[in-house]
Amino acid sequence: MTESAKPVKILLVEDNPQYRRAIDLALKRRPRFQLLLATGTAERALEVLGRARDAEERPDLLLLDLNLPGMGGLAAIPRLLETAPDMKILVLSQSDKEADVVKAITAGASGYMLKSSDMKQITESILSVMEGGAALDAKVAQYILDTLREKHPATEDGHLITGRELEILKLLAEGLVKKQIAEHLQISPFTVAAHVRSIYNKLQVVNAPAAVHQAYRKGILPLS
Repeated sequence: MTESAKPVKILLVEDNPQYRRAIDLALKRRPRFQLLLATGTAERALEVLGRARDAEERPDLLLLDLNLPGMGGLAAIPRLLETAPDMKILVLSQSDKEADVVKAITAGASGYMLKSSDMKQITESILSVMEGGAALDAKVAQYILDTLREKHPATEDGHLITGRELEILKLLAEGLVKKQIAEHLQISPFTVAAHVRSIYNKLQVVNAPAAVHQAYRKGILPLS
């Protein structure tokens, strides 16, 4: 990303007013970032995303705390991504529990940073995620990478298949079409189509049969 690149539009979900203010000030000092909204609940974030009329009104990245009032961050990740499939999620949490990190990443988060990180590390993580990379706090990175390699194999270019994409791949392998998958998973056909496009891009294929073939060949879907 260059200095002339479009700003990264960010939505912050953090219930601690002091920490929310600190992140707000840090982002405003950097012209590459545009904070669209800072809110304290996942419900409010879903409401804002649901009202967005087009891509220009949607954030590129969501900074998400896990310990939130009402709907927790882990439960919110799938719903947030169903509402805005092209949005990246970077978790920013106090929890260094391995189970929380694994659940967040497999639910679709693109990265996981601890609140003990300094602002330089956080902003660098945002840029890394937006450039297609992953951002994992060094304290938990190796464990998480090992776990993800076991549960969700990567494509040849290193892109991880998310938990939702794996669900859809399995249903494609069973012969279901997008409309049937949407009904089965109780999500919109638009959301299914977005996930399918992501699967095709990661597997470098152009249709469902080729995606299923590649998934078996790469070990993403078990032969059994």
